[in-house]
Amino acid sequence: MTLPVETFFLKPDAHGTLQQQIQQMIAQGILSGRFKKREKLPSTRKLAVHLGVSRITVTIAYTELLANDYLASKGRSGYYVSENAPSPPAFSATPERQDAVDWTRAIGQKFSGAATLSKPLDWAKYRYPFIYGQADPTLFDHTNWRLCALQALGQKDFTSLTTDYFDQDDPQLIEFIGRHTLPRRGITARPEQILITLGAQNALWLTTQVLLTQRRNAALEDPCYPALRDILSQSRCHVTPVRVDQDGIPPDAIPPQTDVIFTTPSHQCPTNATMPMNRRRALLNRARDLDALIVEDDYEFEMSFLKSPSPALKSLDTDGRVVYVGSFSKSLFPGLRLGYLVGSEPFIREARALRASVLRHPPGHIQRTAAYFLSLGHYDALIRRMGAALQERRKVMEEAIAARNLEISGRGFYGGSSFWMLAPTGIDTEELAQRLRAKGVLIEPGHAFFSGEQPPHNYYRLAYSSIPSARISAGVDLIADEIAATSPTGPIY
Repeated sequence: MTLPVETFFLKPDAHGTLQQQIQQMIAQGILSGRFKKREKLPSTRKLAVHLGVSRITVTIAYTELLANDYLASKGRSGYYVSENAPSPPAFSATPERQDAVDWTRAIGQKFSGAATLSKPLDWAKYRYPFIYGQADPTLFDHTNWRLCALQALGQKDFTSLTTDYFDQDDPQLIEFIGRHTLPRRGITARPEQILITLGAQNALWLTTQVLLTQRRNAALEDPCYPALRDILSQSRCHVTPVRVDQDGIPPDAIPPQTDVIFTTPSHQCPTNATMPMNRRRALLNRARDLDALIVEDDYEFEMSFLKSPSPALKSLDTDGRVVYVGSFSKSLFPGLRLGYLVGSEPFIREARALRASVLRHPPGHIQRTAAYFLSLGHYDALIRRMGAALQERRKVMEEAIAARNLEISGRGFYGGSSFWMLAPTGIDTEELAQRLRAKGVLIEPGHAFFSGEQPPHNYYRLAYSSIPSARISAGVDLIADEIAATSPTGPIY
């Protein structure tokens, strides 16, 4: 690759002759890592015209750098960064300057520093990746997704690829969601009541921004999806965590004056609890009594391979007070970032306007590719294949956990892709995770899911969505052995 001539410039306050300035400019580019080995430099003529100097000045600078082995010459093809560029540098590196801005005062609101979940980017290289929400390449339908993407790139779909929808969405994707996806959850909705989002997290952010202010109150599950807690904190509303039980969030524990209730009734995050029908009705009644709205995050309902999923809370709503959040990112692949909001038209109108002011709309090509993948039946086939694989892995993991007497704190009775685990008292799963990582095992510590200054540190999550069945037992053995080695209560057999 040839380095763009625009990346070369002379500093107005530089010292020395023009030839020395050019020589130093190129050397510093190499020593700072901006210019990589084997990259081609602009020709002496192009660089001379760009810098406004004579060609002989550039040629002399190149020749000096060639002599010092910063550059290499390949006959008539030009000059390249040498494989043997010297180190330490012959020229002193430019010192990093300190900003004159006091950022502690300049930043009006902080968004970093919260307890978040982290997954190593190279998770697939670990032999025992018990981590949640990553795509398994052995299960994903690469071929048909690629064909759908190519189809969406065709001349027929030129408009969907290139059009600025402004605040609208791909009509084919909206139609499929309205006619096929939502009816499976017992939900009916018009196109005006559906909005495409960049995943469920973006949907939750839009919802929070529209519904909550500094004077309003939100109730959320505890433990919960950590990013939701961060989103609510950023809105500066008043937040009340409500501890969940084996059936999800208890309606009676939701405090008075609550304006919005956030819940995951089909598959509580992270405990995997499924809210029974009588509690769903009780939650709707509690919201009606409070004149509150409910935000239902219906993630992982597709992974109900043990039993048919319960109808969505939104399907039981006769008041229009439930806002429904769905996502294809969990079931297809997390990098897709494609979800949707369903709600009453006045709410969707405001969420649509907010989305347009921030990002206008999710890319049209991604929307049309997903529409083809869904409508051609590839999505349903993928879900069936994933369900069969996850059911087998779940069985193997349950047997391995039972054999080593590890404690399951929560499991999805309808399916899902993980177990919520409880380590013995005194075990810090953050430290446990670090030790296991050195042995090729990835687990998710659970403290980030809890609210409060002193969350429990002996919970952790074991997912089976990204690990083959054949490796599960050996991985669980490593976890149990590590817990036994540090447990104050003695070994686990």
